Amino acid sequence: MADNGHYFSKKLLEWNQEHNSRTMPWKGESDPYKIWLSEIILQQTRVEQGWPYYERFIAAYPTVKKLAAAPDEEVFRLWQGLGYYARCKNMLAAAREISSTYKGRFPNDYNAIRSLKGIGPYTAAAIASFAFNLPYAVLDGNVFRVLSRFFGIDTPIDSTTGKKQFDELAQKLLPPEQSAVYNQSIMDFGAVVCKPQLPACSSCPVAARCTALHQNLIPLLPVKSKKLQIKKRYFYYIVLEYNQQLYIRKRTAQDIWQNLHEFVLIETTAPVNMADLQESSPFTSILPPDTYTVTGISQSFRQQLTHQTIYSQFITIHVQQPVTLPEHFSVPREALDNYAFPKTITTFLQSKNLSLF
Repeated sequence: MADNGHYFSKKLLEWNQEHNSRTMPWKGESDPYKIWLSEIILQQTRVEQGWPYYERFIAAYPTVKKLAAAPDEEVFRLWQGLGYYARCKNMLAAAREISSTYKGRFPNDYNAIRSLKGIGPYTAAAIASFAFNLPYAVLDGNVFRVLSRFFGIDTPIDSTTGKKQFDELAQKLLPPEQSAVYNQSIMDFGAVVCKPQLPACSSCPVAARCTALHQNLIPLLPVKSKKLQIKKRYFYYIVLEYNQQLYIRKRTAQDIWQNLHEFVLIETTAPVNMADLQESSPFTSILPPDTYTVTGISQSFRQQLTHQTIYSQFITIHVQQPVTLPEHFSVPREALDNYAFPKTITTFLQSKNLSLF
């Protein structure tokens, strides 16, 4: 292992010198705020999708103090479309802690970085190594895959034993004086060479000693012990209009889309047709028969989250009298842009194929 470990690290650094062409605005960055921002945005988000968001955030909030001072609603609107809004909420909390506790200067100690809201071991290691060249190895999906294949490790990466094993291995392989460049090298290598599907084994600099390649284990590694269970949810939104005003509310429960806004929602466990929905008790408790006019019914929208699939449909309804709805408030339709909504709702609002109102 020791010999293979030295070989692996040396070859990876040599590969990086020759193939350091994966350009991204945060790559090579030493400002801990910008590194942190990029890492938070890229959690559960593809680089291509996160890139413009990163640039917009840097333009709007060039320093952590600027971000800390921003109103929540403004930041959530800028985040709109990225999903996993708990990241945004935690990001704001961390920015405000840095601003108050550390006087706006990002802490340069791994444990202090790790203690900030929303920062896990991987993000803390990335900030510590890239900003301060501290000897902490990153361990993300790319790194798990590269290490499991090269060393032939079949311990599940989502198990406690696996996480400990890979963490110790990653740390042993890290050249302490070159932590930043090594961490960037192994992440880039996993992204462009040792890819999940169709890895470029023919051009791989460590192919000569890769266990998975020589034992035909590439499709089998890395191993995950837990099969992801996808839950289906059905959201029927009543887009309720009275006197040029629409009823919305902020989602506050410990659920998806916390702190985002939505129209009046009826959730069901299975798909229902519109006639049955309008006769159901949740619907009639909001709108008794003969008190409203349906002015539009949308197509069905689908949004895939990590553990859930959300199917949404929108019923546009006009009423002649104001409606009393707990937690809801009415806003002018032209003011909707002032509120942050989940992607499904923004897609509905922006659709040019629907006669919404």
